[in-house]
Amino acid sequence: MTYPERATRRLRLPADDRSPATARAAVRTVLTEAGLTELLDETLLLTTELATNGVVHAGTDINLTVAADSIGVRVTVTDYRSGGIEPADTAMPEVTAEGGRGLLLVDRFASSWGTTHDATGKSIWFRIDRDPEAPPPERRTPEADLPVGPVTDLGQLAALLTIAPALQSRLPVEQLVSELLARLHDATAAAGGAIEFDPGGGSGAGVLAKFGDVADASVTVPVPLTAPATGRLVLAGVPGPEWRPLAELTAERVALALQIDRMRTDEQRRSGWLTYLAEAGELLAHSLDEHLTVALIPQLVVPQLGRWAAVHLRKDGGSLELAALSHTEEAELEPWRARLGAAGTALESSLASDGWTGMELPTPRGIDGLSVPLSARGATIGVLSVGRPSERQHTTEERAVIADLAKRSALALDNARIHAERAAVAHELQSALMPGTLPEVAGVSFAAEYLPAEAFGTEVGGDFYDATTLPDERLWVAIGDVCGKGAQAAAVTGVVRDVLRVMARDGRPMPRALELLNSTLLEQPGDYRYATIASAVLDRDGDALGATLCLSGHDRPLLLRSDGEAEWVGREGTAVGLFEQVKVNPERVRLETGDALVFFTDGVTERRDMSAMFGHERIVRAVRDVAGKSARTIATALLEAVQMFSSDAPRDDIAILVVRCDGR
Repeated sequence: MTYPERATRRLRLPADDRSPATARAAVRTVLTEAGLTELLDETLLLTTELATNGVVHAGTDINLTVAADSIGVRVTVTDYRSGGIEPADTAMPEVTAEGGRGLLLVDRFASSWGTTHDATGKSIWFRIDRDPEAPPPERRTPEADLPVGPVTDLGQLAALLTIAPALQSRLPVEQLVSELLARLHDATAAAGGAIEFDPGGGSGAGVLAKFGDVADASVTVPVPLTAPATGRLVLAGVPGPEWRPLAELTAERVALALQIDRMRTDEQRRSGWLTYLAEAGELLAHSLDEHLTVALIPQLVVPQLGRWAAVHLRKDGGSLELAALSHTEEAELEPWRARLGAAGTALESSLASDGWTGMELPTPRGIDGLSVPLSARGATIGVLSVGRPSERQHTTEERAVIADLAKRSALALDNARIHAERAAVAHELQSALMPGTLPEVAGVSFAAEYLPAEAFGTEVGGDFYDATTLPDERLWVAIGDVCGKGAQAAAVTGVVRDVLRVMARDGRPMPRALELLNSTLLEQPGDYRYATIASAVLDRDGDALGATLCLSGHDRPLLLRSDGEAEWVGREGTAVGLFEQVKVNPERVRLETGDALVFFTDGVTERRDMSAMFGHERIVRAVRDVAGKSARTIATALLEAVQMFSSDAPRDDIAILVVRCDGR
């Protein structure tokens, strides 16, 4: 649907710096006449971009057509450089670029737009429509609204420099400053103007916006910014000092835009640092290995906070030693490793000096950066050193982030050390609950495998096995699983193992030994004091072995014949430590030469791969191929099959005990 035109202008403008201002004046006239001043901000912005592109980049005269109807305005800019739009015209420019955002802005703010081109030149048009729910526009004369051409009344000047907040929030600050300078140009008709800005970060001053030539500046006013930022507005070719108040007003509007952008940028940066620290803390918290943790710390720092980062850790003697290093340039690693390795003594002296405040350490000579102690739980365990970023020093904000990261890193390192110490204690205690060696007896061989659950690396498991010789050339073996983990399980395991050993060596029948063990466990404090046990007394029977099996709530062992036949043996009984009375059902089995008894705990059968369990049938398949071979080969084959069944770490302890009849 088409609408009748309310106002229109057609102009031919020369390839001159003043042409964009003339184009803006024509747009203002048409929109005022059509009663569409609500579209003024966006239309002026896009017209400036296209007119400047035509004059500056095409370098030719331009034709401008502005046509307004009852619902919107259409602007067409035609230049006379042949060829179509280059891909670079629609690419995102660098943040510091002075221009290059024309078509990106057109695409963002226009209701619709398009291009035409031929051998003589190209045209770019855009259309901006008003809100269809707003009241219909009222046509006005050009004199009834905003001024056209140079302005002297300060009230009109203030209105001219007012940009709608909705547009301000959507424009990049560079474009907003350019628009303010363009409006100053509209009012003053100056020959040249520029906004110079120095953010105060050491990068120096740059030009945010410019038109014409400012070599002979006639008006210069400061842009009132908060230190360390500075800026100034320069005008050239204005008649006299009467334009200074308008320049000062423009400088204030520019300063406000820059300050708002700085606060927005600071907030985004702070939010980014908080996210960075949260993610770094999460990564550090997931590592309980000291070596992995110390290697991770400098990698978290580089390159976000510096060109290089190093961690020195205290050794047992108190000296600092380089433990990890990362650098943005791989070729620089070895030179810096030598330099920082020698810096440990200087850092140690800084820690011991009276001048240390606990925040930052004096950086050793020849090292450009900062050093922060790694302190956790009242102790200093090392130092984090960070090289400064390229071509500048660390900001106050970056120093605070490094200090925070050092605290998180120190706590992660201390946690890793504590975990390692607890794991070592658990390993020692677990080892103490297992036999140091298995018996060496002619005609009988033993083999055992034990794999603790990784989920309980700092706790003692409840699985155990044992074997010992008895009088009259008999042997006693047992495997079991005590309920629970940790110190309580270790205590119960010690009771179970020691009571059974003593009873067996004292010659007590195994059923009676289990009854006495049951009574002993019932006297133990706590709720978790029961155990499942599979035990056997072995005696000679010529070249064979006789085994009397007693199962107390435990899985039956597998009797693996030398020819590969396999059967589950033993009669189920009651677990010890649960009830006043236990049910024990001894069963006698015979092992010929090459036969083996395979005992195991539920960590084998209940090993999971997704919803599937390893189960009993897989035990048979795992050992059948090694039937008749050594006890060690059988135990190893079963453990490997259990481990290969799932890629996940074991969630329960795994214990395997194999007894083989070797014959005389």
